Amino acid sequence: MASPAAAVPRAVAPPGRRREAAPALGRPPDLRWDPLLLCVAGYLLTSVGRVHQLFPVLEGLRPALLTGLLAIALYSVDRREDRRLRRVWVPATRWLLALVAWMVLSVPSALVIGASFDLVFGNFIKTALMVVVVAASVRGLRDVERLVLAYLMGAVAYAVVVVLRFDLGGGDAWRLGRLYYYDANDFATFIVTAMPFGLYFLHAGRGGFRRLLAGGALAVLALAFVYTGSRGGFVALAAATTFILLRSSAISLGRRVAATGLVGLVLLGTASGQYWEQMGTILSDADYNRTDESGRMQIWRRGLGYMLENPVFGVGPHNFQAAEGRLSPFADRQQLGIGVRWNAAHNTYLQVGAELGVPGLLMFAGLIASAFAALPGGKGRGRRPAGGNAMWTHLGQALTASLIGFVVGAFFLSLAYAEMLYALVGLAVGLQKVAAIRPMERD
Repeated sequence: MASPAAAVPRAVAPPGRRREAAPALGRPPDLRWDPLLLCVAGYLLTSVGRVHQLFPVLEGLRPALLTGLLAIALYSVDRREDRRLRRVWVPATRWLLALVAWMVLSVPSALVIGASFDLVFGNFIKTALMVVVVAASVRGLRDVERLVLAYLMGAVAYAVVVVLRFDLGGGDAWRLGRLYYYDANDFATFIVTAMPFGLYFLHAGRGGFRRLLAGGALAVLALAFVYTGSRGGFVALAAATTFILLRSSAISLGRRVAATGLVGLVLLGTASGQYWEQMGTILSDADYNRTDESGRMQIWRRGLGYMLENPVFGVGPHNFQAAEGRLSPFADRQQLGIGVRWNAAHNTYLQVGAELGVPGLLMFAGLIASAFAALPGGKGRGRRPAGGNAMWTHLGQALTASLIGFVVGAFFLSLAYAEMLYALVGLAVGLQKVAAIRPMERD
């Protein structure tokens, strides 16, 4: 005689029990914020967005250092499988480790050893370590989205304060000068790297209110961008916009055009005649950057010479300006009491080549190339996390546009060790990690 239990098939469990078990089995790992992710978001807000420098009451707390150290401490005791260090041991982090090692080796031969030592051991090693922590902290696509939002909010907060506190005038005061941390040109590139994230939330934001906020964020960033009056930033914006219009397949063409039109309307409605006159000199042969000995073209020629004269270790990390003062053709004027300008490189790639030699430049290029390859459209295309295809593609293409903005903007700036690049690399590696540890689908 069959037992009563046998009369109930195992596949038909009581409905209540099935409902209790399902969440435990299918609960997304990144459903909510956790302390580590909060610290990483705080680090992005302060190290890249510099929001603490906008408000004196916060600056004394040193929140960038505090959130970074807390994030490192929390990560060191985290035992989640999807946060293991081996998950982020990918080409980008290998290139980064090689770059750090090469910088350490370059310190003893630097023109000014103290300047190199302070940069490498006082700042850059922490920056490199935080790349790993940023990437390792994400548990899923929602976490990447949260950190992207923190990056965007840092740029928006900075832009709002700049627009409210700095007035533009006539003459030489038609554009922003030195700000709290960034100068106007650096800030323009920061804005360009944040704008694709605003477009992401404008398209993928959940609910009309969030999309309205994203549209407002783009408008504020565009207005602050006009304030900067940066020609290099203008070129970077054009490059990022071109990618979004032609290659950002995750967003419909109509929405891409509409978002680009919003930014364009702000530019046209707020830019002065002096702004457009400045943009018109980008290719001018009479521009000081081509004719003056302290213009970019002359500095770049000298920077190439520093690299060729010191092809292995360069002149040392953070020593380009020292090279201008000690090795340039006009350095001897100082012995006659004539002042000599110790110029910055105004080109990130020549900065790296001159300061770290040809091997350092190759490592830096490998780092950036591997970050691009980690995103949709790179070497990893065709592999994507199951159940998150659209979000994965949207985030990847937003990060690609952001990296393009940085790569182009950095051609005119000295940003070799700037946190914004390494934050973007960390986010790219984090997105690559999510695709690797979640169940896969193939196109």
